[in-house]
Amino acid sequence: MTDTEHPFARFVRILGKGKTGSRSLDREEAFESMRMILNGEAEPVQIGAFLMLLRVKEESHLELSGFVSAVRAKISPPAAPIPVDLDWSSYAGKKRQLPWYLLACFMLADQGIRIVMHGAGGHTAGRLYTEQVLAQLGIATATDWQQVSEQLDTTQFSFMPLQHFCPELQQIINLRSQLGLRSPVHTLSRLLNPLAAPCSMQSIFHPAYGHNHQQAALDLGQASAAVFKGEGGEIERRPEADCTVKRVENGKTFEEHWPRLLQGRQPQPEKLDPDQLIKVWRGSSEDNYGHNAIIGTAAIALCLLGKAKSQQEALTLATQYWQERNRDRI
Repeated sequence: MTDTEHPFARFVRILGKGKTGSRSLDREEAFESMRMILNGEAEPVQIGAFLMLLRVKEESHLELSGFVSAVRAKISPPAAPIPVDLDWSSYAGKKRQLPWYLLACFMLADQGIRIVMHGAGGHTAGRLYTEQVLAQLGIATATDWQQVSEQLDTTQFSFMPLQHFCPELQQIINLRSQLGLRSPVHTLSRLLNPLAAPCSMQSIFHPAYGHNHQQAALDLGQASAAVFKGEGGEIERRPEADCTVKRVENGKTFEEHWPRLLQGRQPQPEKLDPDQLIKVWRGSSEDNYGHNAIIGTAAIALCLLGKAKSQQEALTLATQYWQERNRDRI
């Protein structure tokens, strides 16, 4: 036992020193605290307290950008630059609707748009995660940057699980079952963009988080970003609801209002069967909700990528891309 204060204790104190004494971390403090966590320089009890204090307070955009910068510094970069058009994060999982966003990605990839998706699964019971769906679709996930590069060159799409490029962060996400709550790690992971793609798509669970994501993307120098509340927390437009998209474009921020594509609440499937994705992709089955989720999600991406100048043009182009999709992909 020692009376010497642990170096990480100051960060817990900053966040937890009562209603009048506590404050948010500045960007440098956020960077240093996350650096220490990733390097094993913080005790487990400190990490738990730190994450939950942040959760109660809600992380600021400066904290997010500091955390992300620390994680990026920890990630080993690929041996050679890998050209990517669109960064796509997937950390929530689905429990009400199938992951239609995957089909949106595939049809964009069929048009030569290089998409890197990264994510983590299994941290919340009862959800269907991207990695397990891809396995059921017969699509291999990448375990290193070389495989990412090869998959992009052959299919223009690659999914890299977080555990393979930042296992330290994956370990923190795995604390979900012990803490009983998601932590800010689930938020910052969406901002990682590990290959520095010029365009980044992010989803949020609650509209209030949109501003922080948008400002953090701006802080991090992201050239183009789109943030919106997606179905189940994934980057997937809910066709039965209006959608507010917070954008970052060349150092400026603004909002777009995308009106709903379907009227009235749509029924949920009795079970989430990935085989339905295959049937819809191949054209042997139709799903009105799924079709509109695919087209609506892809349309937002097309505007972000600069492929369309208006929402209607984006929806028309997305519909064209859907008709031109490679039905043998899956």
